[in-house]
Amino acid sequence: MPGLRNREGIRHDVIGVGNALVDVIALVEDSFLAEQGMTKGSMQLIEIDRATHLTSILGETTLSGGGSGANTIVGIASLGSKVAFIGKVADDQMGRAFAADMSRLGVDFHSGGPVGTEPTGRCFIAVTPDAQRTMNTYLGASTMLSVDDIDAELVSGGAILYLEGYLFDRPEAKAAFREAAGLAHGHGRVVALTLSDSFCVDRHRDDFRRLVTDEVDLLFANEDELLSLYETSDFDEAVSLLRRDCNIAAVTRSEKGAVIVTRDDIGVVPAHPVARIVDTTGAGDLYAAGFLRGLTRGRDLTTCSRIGAIVAAEVISHVGPRPPMDLTSLLSDDLR
Repeated sequence: MPGLRNREGIRHDVIGVGNALVDVIALVEDSFLAEQGMTKGSMQLIEIDRATHLTSILGETTLSGGGSGANTIVGIASLGSKVAFIGKVADDQMGRAFAADMSRLGVDFHSGGPVGTEPTGRCFIAVTPDAQRTMNTYLGASTMLSVDDIDAELVSGGAILYLEGYLFDRPEAKAAFREAAGLAHGHGRVVALTLSDSFCVDRHRDDFRRLVTDEVDLLFANEDELLSLYETSDFDEAVSLLRRDCNIAAVTRSEKGAVIVTRDDIGVVPAHPVARIVDTTGAGDLYAAGFLRGLTRGRDLTTCSRIGAIVAAEVISHVGPRPPMDLTSLLSDDLR
């Protein structure tokens, strides 16, 4: 893959660009989703009034640094790689807590300039008894990310640039996204994209298709996101179209494992066994973390996917998207 053979000037293994959010996680019944008009498994953007309302009714919650891309970067740090993250927070209690948490977890965090009056963003995650997560996201300060916040020296020194699809929801952030991708490719680095959510794909399908074809070296998606991208209900058809458009893709299918797609081949890597699924929040994020960690260590794509499956299995065995342990302890000697 281009970029991984060129280690000159590399200071970080992976640079992430995405929404900097605080996750507010609550265990709820399905009836709660119906009462609040939530579609199970979806991510819905909300405004501050809705965020205030959810805060008042959710009851007991677990707070954690969050954001899909940030979760992936934290996972890679836990696997022993050097990482950085670009995301916007406000100078408020939640923003300072987010920054301190990232630093504690070994992430070089860059927030850029001031954001004005918007508070730090937060994602309300309702987890039902079947371990499905339904998200209501107040983006807040994270949407203020702009081209001026993209540190050219930082991006050019990362072997892989990892971009979060959720960031495409505002024009200013979209411009920052493209700026970072251009800088990375200008220095011969790898650009990876996660589609993030099928509803996100619905909103930005044309943009994502152009990105996959023209600017992305490595794509992460789950089955629903891939089907949405190509507007089909036939998985095999979607994979065929993906092979035409993308150099390398890793498509996760829950208990069916992952499908690794290249222009020359298609391979299936089994899921890692899980004793009990508690909360699927962060499964895709941590799969990407394991995959990218393997890639920066020169592993083949099947091995990268195996590492991704192992750390994804860990994260769905507890509440929350962040690992409570050193993830390298999960890896056998041949995978480290």
